[in-house]
Amino acid sequence: MTANATANRNRRYVLAGVVTVLGLVTGGILLEVLGTILFALTVAYVLLPVQGWLVRRGLSEWLSAVAATLIGFVSAIVVFSPIFITLYFRMDQMIAIIEDIPREIPVTAFDVSYTIDVAEVQSLVLDFLSDAAVSFAAALPVLAIKFALFVILLFAILFKGDAAGRAAIAPVPHEYRDIVYALARRARETLYAIYVLQLATSVATLLIGYPLFWVLGYEAAFTLAIIAAILQFVPIIGPSMLIAPITLYHVAAGDLVAAVLIGVLGIGLVAWFPDIGVRPRLAQRSAGLPGSLYFVGFTGGLFTLGAIGIVVGPLIVAVFVEAVDLLADEINGEITFSELAESELEGPPEERTGTETTMTSPAESGTSSSDD
Repeated sequence: MTANATANRNRRYVLAGVVTVLGLVTGGILLEVLGTILFALTVAYVLLPVQGWLVRRGLSEWLSAVAATLIGFVSAIVVFSPIFITLYFRMDQMIAIIEDIPREIPVTAFDVSYTIDVAEVQSLVLDFLSDAAVSFAAALPVLAIKFALFVILLFAILFKGDAAGRAAIAPVPHEYRDIVYALARRARETLYAIYVLQLATSVATLLIGYPLFWVLGYEAAFTLAIIAAILQFVPIIGPSMLIAPITLYHVAAGDLVAAVLIGVLGIGLVAWFPDIGVRPRLAQRSAGLPGSLYFVGFTGGLFTLGAIGIVVGPLIVAVFVEAVDLLADEINGEITFSELAESELEGPPEERTGTETTMTSPAESGTSSSDD
């Protein structure tokens, strides 16, 4: 019986190793679409509870997978279509705005005049935007194929998500599965925070930013609002990266009233209010990852993996933090760091209890009684 159990366990581990090796080989072959696959996996992981809820409401697994896929499809359209519209239809407008910036900006401070030469920076920005427009137009067919692949993968994962989960957990011994479930829960919470919270915050930024820029008289109000909404995905600094240069431009041009208006209202309403007013209302299911660690994961993932790293980077950091917490709880239990430090300063357990152990040792008790 024991031999059969050991053989079955070894067979399970061998199969898990084969799956891992084949997965790595497949990932290498599909490297060009690996970002699309990872994106579909993360979106499907967030939508699996939706698919399960629809099944419990009486829909078949196939129809519930179709409905959840439609939700993911519409969400992707809502997120990416403004970016495509801005890049494709408003690129000329953005280039015209940059070309209208004076090549030399005079600044006077303490009765001393300075001239800021922005011609070189202006030329670099224009070249970058022109190259981006050409690259985007050339990549449209590839992007269309990747988007179709994303939808197909999303449906397949949602439809067979239960089987995939059972296959993934099968090689793990039962006594270690609580760790897998804890890491999976943290991963889902992190993805919820990245997708749902960030999307809601970005939409709020767009809805606030467009009327604000329009009231303040900016010609490209919608474009600026789209850029601010996209920048909401950048942790900590976000839309401030847009508001600050606009404010500095007005200061350099001597239009202090416009600088104060866009600086105060832009930072307060566009950059801060969505984080203060929208995010806390939806944060009950967020990962609870500190902003500094989220920023580390965001930047590291972006620089290492490209665009998909915006999601994968914070996800890996969050799962790593959860693993560290599980290890700390396993070793130290519920004791806090300060309590642990105080106990360690008092000496190792052997030294603290050595005297008591010696006094109550059964051997010594027996010796002392025999001597008496």
